[in-house]
Amino acid sequence: MDDLSKSNIDKFFGIILRDFRVKNKLTQEQLSEKLGISLKYISRIENGNNGVKTQTLINYMNILGITPDIIYKPFITNKEVCKNIEISEKINSLSEEKKQFLISIIELLETLDTKNDTNI
Repeated sequence: MDDLSKSNIDKFFGIILRDFRVKNKLTQEQLSEKLGISLKYISRIENGNNGVKTQTLINYMNILGITPDIIYKPFITNKEVCKNIEISEKINSLSEEKKQFLISIIELLETLDTKNDTNI
């Protein structure tokens, strides 16, 4: 996204937050109860008419299962960070069993690195 204006960021966040609320089968009213914020504020956020406070955004992410890469990806231009986001997305698409297997492989690689570091 080229235009990083506050209004464009607010609109994008609103779309993502609404889509995840709907995906989680929650009404705005149910979500407002879970978040402890007013229904009017939820509506304004989802319509992009209001920015979302950091604390509220984090609560949204926790309640609706939104990862940071989903929220921030369109605004990131750093190639290294974009590559990390791509890796994260591929991992997120795996089954829980495959994720656990991948964690085991990573732990094995870390163990090998530690052993190599002590042999230097």
